[in-house]
Amino acid sequence: MHYVIAGSSGLIGTALVERLRKSGHTCTTLVRREARTETESAWDPTGGMIDPDVIASADVVINLAGASIGGKRLQGAYLEKVRSSRTVTTALLSTTLARTRPDGRLIQASAMGYYGTPGDHPLDETAPVGRTVLAGVVDEWESSTDAAVQAGVAVSLVRTSHVLAPWGGLADRLLPLVRLGLLRSMGNGSQWMPWISLVDAARAFEFLSTRDHSGPINLCSPHETTNREVIHALAHAADRPSLIPVPGWIIRALIGPASHDMLNSQRLVPTALKKLGFEWTHPTIDTAAEYTMEKLAGINPTH
Repeated sequence: MHYVIAGSSGLIGTALVERLRKSGHTCTTLVRREARTETESAWDPTGGMIDPDVIASADVVINLAGASIGGKRLQGAYLEKVRSSRTVTTALLSTTLARTRPDGRLIQASAMGYYGTPGDHPLDETAPVGRTVLAGVVDEWESSTDAAVQAGVAVSLVRTSHVLAPWGGLADRLLPLVRLGLLRSMGNGSQWMPWISLVDAARAFEFLSTRDHSGPINLCSPHETTNREVIHALAHAADRPSLIPVPGWIIRALIGPASHDMLNSQRLVPTALKKLGFEWTHPTIDTAAEYTMEKLAGINPTH
């Protein structure tokens, strides 16, 4: 299959392109500079510039583009940057697909922030949009696919949870303190904390490209886990104690409204992925934590 991928330099994008190419697929990556190789294509979402022939050539378009939220205050100018980096890129891909490949497929990254802060109630893909700042951004992001949907393009909206990897994502926030034995939980630790290993995130995007599915998909582990359980598993895999809960007010002071994802309970369940028959490489937090720490230690796991 031939894939066109936006956002290929990010955490999931890098792993996904490597996986697809190793599997024998071809990938064209969209870059915001002059293309340097035959596998790159220049685009400028803000200026509305994209090569329609590249999009028309794709069996699957995967859009992972968007400014990072982690560690940033989600307000003011940066909030607008986060919003526009998602909605503008998605709208351009969607309208181009609608014109050139209405029989195509778009796998569109989204986020669990769509659901806001619902507490302990299980959240499958039918749960309503939340009322937080981030929920509003994610709702606009998903709505930016409307042109493709109305043209008949098969659009999957992948609501990604925290990505657990040896670098980037959740690791950048947790692992330095975990490896020092200085973290037991963020806040009281009882909040539900959905996650997915980087391996399974990349596998899921590839999996969805071969399945007949349109609409939202919760991308998370099938085992519901609390914040305290995630940190305990990482500390155990690192052979470190887990000692100190970090008060919620410190987390809020550090990252502002984006702290919703770390402190508020989101009991995500991957109902759609289960129905489609996806099988997780790292279904439990213990297996994912062991993988993460082995990679950090330089051991080369089989997956």
